[in-house]
Amino acid sequence: MTFCLKTTIIRPEKDVSIKNAVILLHGYGGDGKDISMLTLNWKRFLPDTIFLCPNGHEKCVINPTGYQWFDLTRDDPEYILDHSKKAEIKLKQFIEEIKNEYGLKNSQICLSGFSQGCMMSINLGLTSGENYNCIVGFSGKIINQDDLIKRKTSSTKMLLMHGDKDEVVSPTFLLEAKDFLIRNDVEAETNMIKNCDHHIPVKASSIALNYIKNNFQIL
Repeated sequence: MTFCLKTTIIRPEKDVSIKNAVILLHGYGGDGKDISMLTLNWKRFLPDTIFLCPNGHEKCVINPTGYQWFDLTRDDPEYILDHSKKAEIKLKQFIEEIKNEYGLKNSQICLSGFSQGCMMSINLGLTSGENYNCIVGFSGKIINQDDLIKRKTSSTKMLLMHGDKDEVVSPTFLLEAKDFLIRNDVEAETNMIKNCDHHIPVKASSIALNYIKNNFQIL
């Protein structure tokens, strides 16, 4: 099947049936191949999991070789919110295609993302109507809390991590997200990674892997 988003796919070994999926969403200016690097270690410990890493639905305005989930060239919160909602629609279509193709339910799907991809994962996980298995987010934030609370229809549990030296997306957004999630009855774990800027270090990748394994109930 051809999905609505061009996707880098890492499948289980031959003859291993698919029981779970991890959808990995890249950051601003990245692509599916970028974020798929996480699977080099993860796939060994998640043997019956398929990893799907789509490209954003738009070419990145400031990096034409990469992609974006929403435009960041205008410092306009309403503009950003509107464009992020358009990305949500496309990603929800993509997820439905995945569920139909591989016979999966929301409870078998983990949403994960870096930066912009983290922001999209949070929005998807709290507006899906039915909880996903879990969310793992790196270096992101909640795009618009007032809008999200109005549209919240689910409470997918999540792990959010952030570098304390991040100068691209301030680490204060991790604290704000944690406060929002607690106030709105969403089970959330957070981890501030010391001496880390805007990237995913090995420590964060390992913490994420263990969290996903536990939620997929893989020994």
